[in-house]
Amino acid sequence: MHDDRRIVEDRLRRVLAERIKPAVYSSPLPLTVERWDAPGEPVPVAEGLAAAYGPSKAGDRWGPAWGTTWFKVTGQVPAQWRGRTVEAVLDLGFDRNMPGFQCEGLIYRADGEAVKALNPRNDWVRVAESAAGGEAVELYVEAAANPIVNTPQLPTYQGDKLTSSDRPLYRLRRMDLAVFESEVWELVQDLEVAGSLMKELPLEDARRWELLRAIEEALDAVGVHDIVGNASAARAALSGVLSTPARPSAHRISAVGHAHIDSAWLWPVRETVRKVARTASNMVNLMDDHPEFVFAMSSAQQLDWIKKYRPEVYAKVKKKVADGQFVPVGGMWVESDTNMVGGEAMARQFVHGKRFFLEEFGVETREVWLPDSFGYTAAMPQIVKLAGAKWFLTQKISWSETNKFPHHTFWWEGIDGTRVFTHFPPVDTYNSDLGGAEMAHAARNYQEKGGGSRSLAPFGWGDGGGGSTREMLARAERLKDLEGSPRVTVEKPSAFFSKAQEEYGSKAPVWAGELYLELHRGTYTSQAKTKQGNRHSESLLREAELWAATAAVRAGHPYPYEQLDELWKTVLLHQFHDILPGSSIAWVHREARETYARVRAELEEIIAGAQGALAGEGDVPLVFNAAPHARGGVAAGGAAPAGQLGAGDAPVTAEERPGGGWVLANGLLRIEVDGRGLVVSAYDEEGRRESVAPGEAANLLQIHPDLPNHWDAWDVDSFYRHNVTDLTGTDALELAESDERAATVRVARSFGDSAVVQRLTLRAGSKVLDVDTEVDWHESEMFLKAAFPLDVKAERSAAETQFGHVFRPTHTNTSWEAAKFEICAHRWLQVEEPGWGAAVVNDSTYGHDVTRTIREDGGQTTTVRLSLLRAPRYPDPETDQGTHRLRFALAPGATVGDAVREGHRINLPERTVRGGGEAVAPLVSVDGDQVVAEAVKLADDRSGDVVVRLYESHGGRAHAVLRAGTPVTSVTETDLLERPLPEPETTGTYALSADGSVEVTLRPFQILTLRFARP
Repeated sequence: MHDDRRIVEDRLRRVLAERIKPAVYSSPLPLTVERWDAPGEPVPVAEGLAAAYGPSKAGDRWGPAWGTTWFKVTGQVPAQWRGRTVEAVLDLGFDRNMPGFQCEGLIYRADGEAVKALNPRNDWVRVAESAAGGEAVELYVEAAANPIVNTPQLPTYQGDKLTSSDRPLYRLRRMDLAVFESEVWELVQDLEVAGSLMKELPLEDARRWELLRAIEEALDAVGVHDIVGNASAARAALSGVLSTPARPSAHRISAVGHAHIDSAWLWPVRETVRKVARTASNMVNLMDDHPEFVFAMSSAQQLDWIKKYRPEVYAKVKKKVADGQFVPVGGMWVESDTNMVGGEAMARQFVHGKRFFLEEFGVETREVWLPDSFGYTAAMPQIVKLAGAKWFLTQKISWSETNKFPHHTFWWEGIDGTRVFTHFPPVDTYNSDLGGAEMAHAARNYQEKGGGSRSLAPFGWGDGGGGSTREMLARAERLKDLEGSPRVTVEKPSAFFSKAQEEYGSKAPVWAGELYLELHRGTYTSQAKTKQGNRHSESLLREAELWAATAAVRAGHPYPYEQLDELWKTVLLHQFHDILPGSSIAWVHREARETYARVRAELEEIIAGAQGALAGEGDVPLVFNAAPHARGGVAAGGAAPAGQLGAGDAPVTAEERPGGGWVLANGLLRIEVDGRGLVVSAYDEEGRRESVAPGEAANLLQIHPDLPNHWDAWDVDSFYRHNVTDLTGTDALELAESDERAATVRVARSFGDSAVVQRLTLRAGSKVLDVDTEVDWHESEMFLKAAFPLDVKAERSAAETQFGHVFRPTHTNTSWEAAKFEICAHRWLQVEEPGWGAAVVNDSTYGHDVTRTIREDGGQTTTVRLSLLRAPRYPDPETDQGTHRLRFALAPGATVGDAVREGHRINLPERTVRGGGEAVAPLVSVDGDQVVAEAVKLADDRSGDVVVRLYESHGGRAHAVLRAGTPVTSVTETDLLERPLPEPETTGTYALSADGSVEVTLRPFQILTLRFARP
């Protein structure tokens, strides 16, 4: 037989696009269109419905960026359409290839009921299933003119309503009433499934040619002039090839309806509130017509928005949850970043998320659903388990640009040894359309062949929302059992995980450690003020809970349950994986800065009120220590009169350095700052060794050009290191302060259009050099680093993560290590050789890099650098422009334990409050530094019980004694939600001693939550 494959394939393409698809709607009649352009921000639905509408028509332009236009469309179903299916086709001016990234709409009836949404792949609404003829049509569309800012990825000022254009962005394309030709629509689905499957099969596979011949026969039958009349005959030509069952060994795909909606990204939070209402409306509408449809939605925050702003939509959602079609998943408040979120905040993501699902729906979510975060902390498995979940799903690791991750279904082992059953869908997208190409790719790509046989595919338009469509469900129906294709079953995520774990769980491979994304490394640094707002908010929340709980128990001060709950949720929202990482438009980060300022003010007020209640009346300075370690004579979590501090500390001295600069010393450290304002010596007196590598200078600011190949705010590419400028020029150098307690050297520099002032301070009794850096930053596409070249042979670095730390090699032996050229650390990063180490701690920086070189003298220099600022221009062209204050410190001689302590010190400075002078004993105390109290609070159920969350911080077995500073009757180990752990999961039995103390033993990095009941 002659090879006519390309002729038939081209014929299919053209006839389908030009003749069959347009015939889905017949006899179109224009609807009458009126419009009202809402001024400013979106208005309540009632106001939009009652507005004064003016005339409009298809072809009119509408919508300045971020504006809202209300359209009223009216008409009447003709009598001759009696018995026919009728739909309104409402095209706002869509680009079909960008669902979720442009204009969208939500359709209402006159009574305000939301019907369904409009988007580029979903522009219809059913008017009559079987028309009686003469029905009146009256619909309202709330249309959002969201600007397209994702293509191309170039600097744009459309990303903020304060700078965006006021010109109309869209043109109404179609507002019609039409007959929906269901048999033609079904033919479209048949041809698309057969055609896409055919193209994925090998040329030598007879099945491919069977499909080709059947398609050709169908095209012959349908013709080009009477599509409607011939559709049934064409479908009959395909029925045979579309009913042949799949082979027994075919891969099995669990298809889960989904719409990954970014809580903010190329749109502000306020638009996400509308996006989730649109998508939920669409999904409920689809469920009504398809009882087999299952849709999974994560992010309690998004469901809470629907509850708050669209209660009528929420009522429908709750019913579908009860019916088992609308499935809450994830168990987190938002799909957060996991690299930079602090330990307690990560726990609260689950506390608030799971509690919402339990209280609203009675659902205990078991699967953690994080398809799109930019890498995954090695602390996650333990947090997942302690939250009462047991499965984990993500997709993003498939984006890694260097190494292909070796597994799709596996056990993920965290830093403490906890394992969680994990799946990466091999379909390699969280926005699947269930087309033949994606299904074939999933089957080919699946890496557990021979052990497992099934994978999961989330299907539906996402990122900007939209969700699943009736076309996707039609594909799923045809692919349930079809030769040449994987078997596709629409089902809940829990059904997939249960089957996969039963089939493969005992044999599944193990991956230990972080799931590092070899991409988007710039997100550790972009939008520094957003990151700083997050870190400072986390620290203030710790303080607020600690002092409010202490004041409630000690002084009867009211505990602000509701206020703390709302503040936590606000901070958790801003940890979303496009807000905290700095990859959203300017509007998002402008609002984030404003929100963090409000959060700070509220938390400072809570802290001040609680500390005032504890201090009492008087004028005696009282120092409060919120850190989990004693310092300066003040117990962790306690307060003491200032006069008791610092006894026995050697005084600080400051002397001029020969050749320029200053020498600072305090008996523990000797710091030399040269005439350039650089640290050329940091001598550890106790360790009797130098910290700074020979011939090098620490606290060296360096600047690199920074234009990644793609994704400006997201990416840092390794070639940025090819060019570097050391900032050694000095505008001013002076000894700014000097007394027995502290000495400070002030250094001023300028470079490009920017300037920096640093204050280098050595304090009495301290083994760290504090560096307070203020940068007036006006560079573009540049990367600012602070380098500390250390004279230490470190084979690995230790970087703080949630409830512990991770080790990463300093070498680049393999592509896996080389790919980690930019890494994340929380409050500290430490390097060491046997017997001596050093750490760099910070108060708001996350990006770091660690490199090693061998010197001519044979020694190794390990250089630790902090990534301070970037200046990408997309999606925010003014990223990080302006003034920043960043604090970090060098800790020579630091062990991991020292790094933990100093990291808390710089993030939780002491507070001095005047009062009666009585010391405040800690509410809960822990002996020793190895076991850290991460949170001390009152129980969320308002019982008055005291809850303390602990973790082992050094990476070794730990024994500790906890002592309650108030009468208690019992102690119970709980999960993160403060519920007693089931007996098999309880790590030990904790008995109270007569003095209120309890002994605990923790494995490395173990998290332990204890609940002390009060009488």
